[in-house]
Amino acid sequence: MPGIEKLPIEETLEDSPQTRSLLGVFEEDTAAMSNYCTQLYQAMQRIYDAQNELSAATHLTSRLLKEYDKQRFPLGGDDEVMSSTLQQFAKVIDELSSCHAVLSTQLADAMMFPITQFKEKDLKEILTLKEVFQISSDDHDVAVNRYSRLSKKRDNDKLRAEAVEDVYTSRKKQHQTMMHYFCSLNTLQYKKKTALLEPLLGYMQAQISFYKLGSENLTQQWVDFLGTIGTSVQNVRREMEQEVGQMQETILEMERSCDQLYAPCDPDPAHTPVCRNLTRKQGYLAIRNKTGLVSSSWERQYFFTQGGNLMQQGRGEVAGGLVTDLDNSSVMAVDCDDRRFCFQWIATINNISKRIYLSENAELAARVNQSALEAVTPSPSFQQRHESMRPSRCVCVFVCVCVCVCVSNPFGESGDGTSEDNSILHQLFIVRFLGSMEVKSAEPPDVISETMRQILAARAIHNIFRMTESHLLVTCDCLKLIDPQTQVTRLRFPITSVLQCSSHQDNKRLFGFVLQAAGGRGDSRTVCYIFESNNDGEKICDSVGLAKQIAFHSEMDRQAVEKRKEHDKAKEKQQEELSKQKQIEKDLEEQSRLIAASSRPANQPAADGQFLVLSNSQSEDSDAGEEGKKESEA
Repeated sequence: MPGIEKLPIEETLEDSPQTRSLLGVFEEDTAAMSNYCTQLYQAMQRIYDAQNELSAATHLTSRLLKEYDKQRFPLGGDDEVMSSTLQQFAKVIDELSSCHAVLSTQLADAMMFPITQFKEKDLKEILTLKEVFQISSDDHDVAVNRYSRLSKKRDNDKLRAEAVEDVYTSRKKQHQTMMHYFCSLNTLQYKKKTALLEPLLGYMQAQISFYKLGSENLTQQWVDFLGTIGTSVQNVRREMEQEVGQMQETILEMERSCDQLYAPCDPDPAHTPVCRNLTRKQGYLAIRNKTGLVSSSWERQYFFTQGGNLMQQGRGEVAGGLVTDLDNSSVMAVDCDDRRFCFQWIATINNISKRIYLSENAELAARVNQSALEAVTPSPSFQQRHESMRPSRCVCVFVCVCVCVCVSNPFGESGDGTSEDNSILHQLFIVRFLGSMEVKSAEPPDVISETMRQILAARAIHNIFRMTESHLLVTCDCLKLIDPQTQVTRLRFPITSVLQCSSHQDNKRLFGFVLQAAGGRGDSRTVCYIFESNNDGEKICDSVGLAKQIAFHSEMDRQAVEKRKEHDKAKEKQQEELSKQKQIEKDLEEQSRLIAASSRPANQPAADGQFLVLSNSQSEDSDAGEEGKKESEA
C-alpha cells in the first residue's frame, strides 16, 4: 500500500543510530495508536452495552404488558378495551425486542470482535517484542564490553573463546529479535487501518439490517392502529381537563361555603340555629378511657348514628361497630377540668347497665354507677358462681365498663405467688379476653371454633363491645394473665391443664384454648377460653405448644431421675440384705464350730505341752479316714 512508512529490515544487523532513531518514531506512533484504540474501544463497548440494555428493557416491557390481565387493581375494574390494547402493544414490542436482540448479536460479531482482536492481540504482541528486543540489546552490549576488556598481555584462550561465544550468541539473538520487531511494526501500519475501518463497517451494516428488519415488520395496519390509539389518548386528555376544571370549581364553592365551619365553635349561635330534625349525625368525638387506677386518656374517634344506634368506626376500618342503642339512652352534660363540651350517656339493655364516659367526674360517676347497679340484679362473684351455681353451659364475658347477671369477670386476684423465673421459656403477648364457656369434651377438633361463634354471638346480642386488655405470659410451667398496669396476676393456668389450643381459620387474631379445671366438689370440668390478640394467634398457639413440649420433656426427665433414684435405692437395699445374710451365715458357722468343739472330749496335749484344736472339717476328715481303714482291715 503506497504512502506507508516502513523500517528497513536489512539494516537491523548494523544497528546504526539512524535506525534506532527511526525505530523510536515508530514506537511513539505505536503508543499513540494504542491510546487512541483504547478510547475507541471504550466508546464502542458503551454502544454494545447500551444496545444489550435496550434489548433487555424492551423484552421486560413486553412481558409486563402481557401480565396486565393478571393484575388486580382495586379501582381498575374489567376494562377489556384497555387489556386488548396493551396486548397488541405487547406483541409489537416483543417483535422489536427480537430485532434489538439480533442487532446486539451483529454488533458483537462485526464491531466488537475486530477492535478487540487488534487491542488484545496485535498491540500486546508489539509490547512483548519491544521488551524482548530491549533485553537482547542489553545482553549484546554486556557481551561486547566483556570482549573489549580482554587483555592482550594476559591472553587466555579459554576466556577469549567464551567472550567470542557470548558476542556471537547475543548478536544473533539481537538481530533475530530486531528483525521480528521491525516486521511487526511494519505490519502494524496496515493493521491499524483495518482495525479502525472494520468495526465501523460492521456497525453501519448492523444498523442498516436493523432498519430493514423494522421496516418489514412495520405494516400499514400498525400505522393505522397507532393513529387510533393517539386519537383515544387525546380524547382521554380532554376529558381529564374538563373533570379537573369541574373539581376546581367545586373546591372554590366549598371554600366559600365552609369558611365558617373551620372554626371549632360558631361565634354567633343565632346565625346558625340548631336543627332538631336530623335523622343522621356524624363526626369526631373524644372518648375518655381509664388507663390505670387514677390515670386516664382521651382518644379521638369517629361516631355516627344509624337506625337509632350509635356506631363507632376507627381510622382504617372498613365498617363501623355498634356502641349502644340510642332509643333507650339518656344523655346529660357534665363538667370536666381538661375538656369542654363534655357529656355522658347511660344505656340499660338486656339487663346490662353500661357506662361510657366522654369525661371523668368521680362524684358523678359514683352516682351514675350506683343508679346503674340498682337497675339490675346483683351478680355473685366468679368463685361463688362456679362453685355453687355451676351451670352446664354458660357464656362468661368480661367487660370493664359493665355489670350484668350472666356476665361476670373471671379475672379475680390470684393468690398464687409462685415465681417462674427459673423457666427456660418466657414469652409475653398482649391479649383481650372475649369470654369463656364450659364444654362437654375437648376431643372434637372444632370445639374452639364453635365456642368462638357462640361467645361472639352472645356479645353481639348483649351489645358488649369493650374488652379488657391483659398480658398473657407463656412459660414452661403455666399460663398467666397479668394486669398491664399493676402487674398483678389475674389468673393462672398450669400448662399441664391445657388440652387444646388453636386460632380462628379466618380471623387469625382470635385464638382460644381448652383446659381441664378443678371443680368445687372435687370433680373436674372442661372450660374453653377465647381471646383476641394484636399479633397472629397461631404464634401464641405455637408458643403454648412449645411450652407443653418442654413441660412434657421436663416431666419425663423428672420421672426418669426418680426411677433412677428408686433403682439405686433398691440396689443399695439389696446390697444391705446380702451383707446381712452373709453376716448371719458367718455367725451360724462360728456357732456350729463352737458347739462341735465343746461336744468332743479334751484333746491330748502335744509334745510341746499345748493342745491342738481341730476344726469341724478336719475332724470329719479324720473320722472318715478311720472308718475307711477299719473297712479295709475287715
